This record gives sequence, structure tokens and C-alpha cells, in this order.
Amino acid sequence: MPALPSTRPGGPAEAVRPPAAGWPAVFAVTLGLFAIVTTEILPIGLLTSIGADFTVSDGAAGLTMAVPGLLAAVSAPLVTVATAGADRRLVLCVLMLVLTLADVVAAAAPGLPLLLVSRILVGVTIGGFWSVGAGLAERLVPPAAAGRATAVIFLAVPLGSVLGVPAGTLTGDLAGWRTAFVALAVLAAGVLAALLLTVPPLPPLVATRPAVLGEVLRRPGTRAAALLTFLVVLAHFGTYTYVTPFLEQVTGLGDGPVTAFLLAYGAAGVLGNFLGGARATRHPRYVFGAAAGLLAAATLLLPVLGGGPAGALVLLAVWGVAYGAVPVASQALFVRAAPDAPEAASVLFTAAFQATFSLGAFAGGGVLDRTSPAALMTLGGCVAAVAALSAVAARPSGGARPGRVGTPHPRRPHRRRDTL
Repeated sequence: MPALPSTRPGGPAEAVRPPAAGWPAVFAVTLGLFAIVTTEILPIGLLTSIGADFTVSDGAAGLTMAVPGLLAAVSAPLVTVATAGADRRLVLCVLMLVLTLADVVAAAAPGLPLLLVSRILVGVTIGGFWSVGAGLAERLVPPAAAGRATAVIFLAVPLGSVLGVPAGTLTGDLAGWRTAFVALAVLAAGVLAALLLTVPPLPPLVATRPAVLGEVLRRPGTRAAALLTFLVVLAHFGTYTYVTPFLEQVTGLGDGPVTAFLLAYGAAGVLGNFLGGARATRHPRYVFGAAAGLLAAATLLLPVLGGGPAGALVLLAVWGVAYGAVPVASQALFVRAAPDAPEAASVLFTAAFQATFSLGAFAGGGVLDRTSPAALMTLGGCVAAVAALSAVAARPSGGARPGRVGTPHPRRPHRRRDTL
């Protein structure tokens, strides 16, 4: 395949690269992803409240977790390709407006069907915003700061757990789950304003076309990254989506302690993000394997040691550290497989991650309704153990061969490039 064309006829990609916008723009993108992550996983803390309000089972309420992931997996390539020639700033702003609308619809939903419609809108936002926003760091800050800026952007994932979900769960406990979605709508509207104020026009440097996605997807390194991501995300979201029923039914916690335990999990996730991000650039497979192994140990031991608050808290913290490193390591695997097509790598990372997110939440709900929270944790632990073994046993894969999809940046040598 010939080199990717520039977005300006006759000129190199660098010709349309805007001046660095600085850290305010990075923080605005991070805040946008924080709002998205919080909105996506908030039902974990409100699952029983939503189910009780609509008189449905915990498994049925778990559809609020499954639907966004499914739509995100589909929308990641569709939105990115459909907006290939559009200003990336405009794309981010439109998607944040959609998220605001989705939260308003969720807060006003009279029943589960309309709530699921709002979750469809959330899924579209996730797929588009993550695919475009995750790779923007190097366009917003000077090259020397691009790695740190990317790490800041990915902090949105654990911060959504450590701040967003506990705060939303507490709001739901105090004022009802609908109020939590109203608060998220206000946050999303504020992020929209921040994006408009801080992010400069960002014309696409390289258009992500279907042919590019197809070529990158055919690479062995990409397929290996997708398989590993599938296994560990299936294990995680198949179990963590229903951790609240486990803590209530097996550990015997009330609403307040559950919120505190979710907060501890999120804080451990921030630590895992830092620990994993520092090492994933050089050893993504081993970071991924270690994270999957810790996740397997935590979920397998929860039915054994999680009957009391102390054991459950320690294992949730281990789980948080483990999963905090997963997105960083997974993204690094995808980018290592396609250093010449970073936005295409982000699209495929987002699609693989979110499709498995949806499948895990859906499958976990089915298992929970037919067995028990303890059995669900054991099954998820077995899948995570397979992921850990697969990561360690997999053969290392390099990046793309020069000239296959894109050309090196005209001002930088062609070398392996990782996200973090």
C-alpha cells in the first residue's frame, strides 16, 4: 500500500500541524474522557438502585453497561472514518454535546428502554471521542512533553473509578440515581465549554480510511493485541460490572461501605496506571501479563477471602492496581503494531476494548442470574489467568514495515514509537 497522503495536497503532514496548544487543551481532553468513563461505568455503583426503580433483575440492569460498549465498538471505526476530513476539535465538541444529551435523557427516563436509548448515545460518544482524543497529545504540546501528556490523558480511566463512580454512587445514595446523571450532564456541558476555549483547530494530519484500518488489522501484532485485550477485558468487566452485588450479598456491606470500597479500588487503579505506564513502553506484553495475573488472583480469591470486609478490601485494591495498568499496556501493544498509523491503532484499540466490555457485561449478567456472584468471580478469574499465560507466551511483534501504510514523520527518524 502506498504511503498515506497528507491532508493538504502537495504538502507534507507537518504543513497542517497547528502550533502546540499547551496543557490547558490536554486537561480539557482528559476531563472529557473522565466524563465519558464516569458516565460509562457509573451504573456499576447504581445497579441495584436502577434495578429496583424499574423492577428488573441485576442482570437486566446490567444491560446499561453492555449497550455502550457494543455501540462504542461499532462507532469507533464508523465515526472516525465518517469524520476523516473534519477538524478534530469540532468532532470532539459535537461528541461532548451528544454526551450531555445522553445524560439528560438518562435522568428523565421513565423506564429501562429509554435509559438504554441514552446508553446508545453514550456508546457513540465513547467510540468517537476515544479514537480521536487518545492520540492528540503530541499535537497539543511540544514533542518533548508528548509522553507525559498522553499519560495524563489516560489517567481519565482510573480517575473515573477513583473519583467519578464513587462520587456518582454517593450522589445516587443521597439524592437518587437520576440526580447522578443530572450532575454528569452539567459536567459534560462544562467540558464542552472547555474544549471550545482551549483546543485549537486540528485539521486531520492523515485521513483514517477503511483501507488503512484493514491493513493495520491484518498485522500479526495487531491481532495478538486484540486477542489479549479481549481476554482480560472480558474477565474484568464480566466480573467488575457486578462487584456491587458481590459486596452486598457475599461480603455483607451496605451502601456507604460499598461506595468506600469502590473508592479504594479506584485509588489503587491510579497507582496501577502510573506503575504500568512507566514500563509499558518497553515491555507491554509483560506489563499486560502481570496485570492479567494479578486480576486473576484477585477475582479467584474473592469467593474464598472476600466474605469479610478486610479480605474484600485488600483484594479489591490488588484488582485496582492490576486493571489500572491494562489500558496503558493494551494501547502500547496496538501502537507498537502500527507506529505509522497511530489514529488507526487508537480506533482498533477502542473497538476491541469496547466490544469486549459489552460482551463481558452481558455475559456476566447471564452468569449472575443463573448462578451467584461468587461463581461469577471464579469464572472471570479463570479467563484472566488464560490472558496472563497468553501474554507471557506470545512471541514479540514489531511495528509495521516501512512504506506499508504511512511514511515516517519528515522531521523524525523512523523508529518504533509507543504511546506511553
